Amino acid sequence: MAVFQAALVNEIEKLYKKKKALVAVLLSLAVIVIGQLAIVGVRSGFGLRGVGSVEFPILVLAVVVNTILPLFTALVAIDSFSGEFSQNSMRITLTRPVSRFKVFLAKITAIIIFILATLLLLLIFSLLAGFIFNTNSATLGSLARTVLAYFVSLLPMIVLALGIVLLANLLKSGISVFFLSILIFIILHVLAIVFSRYSSLLITTQLAWYNLFLVNSFPLEKIVRQFMIMLGSGIMLFTAGFYLFDNKEF
Repeated sequence: MAVFQAALVNEIEKLYKKKKALVAVLLSLAVIVIGQLAIVGVRSGFGLRGVGSVEFPILVLAVVVNTILPLFTALVAIDSFSGEFSQNSMRITLTRPVSRFKVFLAKITAIIIFILATLLLLLIFSLLAGFIFNTNSATLGSLARTVLAYFVSLLPMIVLALGIVLLANLLKSGISVFFLSILIFIILHVLAIVFSRYSSLLITTQLAWYNLFLVNSFPLEKIVRQFMIMLGSGIMLFTAGFYLFDNKEF
């Protein structure tokens, strides 16, 4: 356990020193500021209500999980694998007394921590912005559903990250992985529209899983089905990614 903790701390330190994580947070916060200013402007100029204090964080979440967060999750995942492959720094990591599985797991865990930290910062700042500008529409129940929506958004983002990690171990070039990830993301969006009946099987649709937790009565059957699909997908992607990582020559 101590060996894994040391490997995890090392991965988090490397992630912390990279500017991509900071840029992701800053862009996410910029979405909050711009979104709230736009809402205030519309409300002032046209006399519209805009969104409530707990509706605004959901609006921010809907934007971020389909744009900024997948983009920077891809960049962080690619840096953690393809970046170290190209720089030959992976050899240094593997010379330490730690198994490849623990190195792989530490990298995945560091990516998950990045996603979770970004979601938590977004939640806190969007709630603050919502309460400052719309103090009259919050209830304890709606606040609890908003917090839950942010936390459950972690699972589909993890599955997405595992898919990118698989590509990063399959291809040598980080640029190729990045553009292929974007292409696949777009294709999956199109397939979700064309084959809407089977859209629940696609990760791009699963990113909106949090919507199931916002209704007054949880659709438990749909939630469990989506959870099992994402869990199965995550296990397969993790296993395939580790298999490729374990058999790589450095």
